[in-house]
Amino acid sequence: MLELAILGFLYDTPLHGYELRKRITALTGHVRPIAESTLYPAIKRLETAGLLKRATEPGSVAAPRHVLTLTEDGRHELRRRLAEPVQRDITDENRWFTVLAFLRHLADPTAQAAVLRRRLAFLEEPASFFYEGDRPLRAEDLDDPFRRGILTIARATSRAELDWLRTTIGSLDGSGG
Repeated sequence: MLELAILGFLYDTPLHGYELRKRITALTGHVRPIAESTLYPAIKRLETAGLLKRATEPGSVAAPRHVLTLTEDGRHELRRRLAEPVQRDITDENRWFTVLAFLRHLADPTAQAAVLRRRLAFLEEPASFFYEGDRPLRAEDLDDPFRRGILTIARATSRAELDWLRTTIGSLDGSGG
């Protein structure tokens, strides 16, 4: 998720590490705050792999700052990861939002729709946070108002996402892709 976010934000524009961290935190930070001790090793791994490059620019008031730029290999890698997200990127809501944030960089509408179809298939499977044996429980099955609340909110969120997915897939399918 972190590497995908780095590649995605740098696909848009070169950034300083601090600005990159702010953008990633805005996207995922309320759930998974990004520490410098996590971000900078990931940047170094991507740089070593030739997916981004670092240039030093003089600081106006402080020390020189490093500007990170995506290489052509980095742009290709982002598009590959978007076209072929791992299953966890489809099923984990926060990872899914990171994929969704950059899916526009995958220019082929057919490929975009294929990714959305994977998420749609996942959401259409019967599931719950709570089970009785192997049977998923619905909000109506619970006496606990707090667990019922979790399931009521999740149902509303899932319905909204399902509607959006179906509409967007239909639109992508009609775009000639």
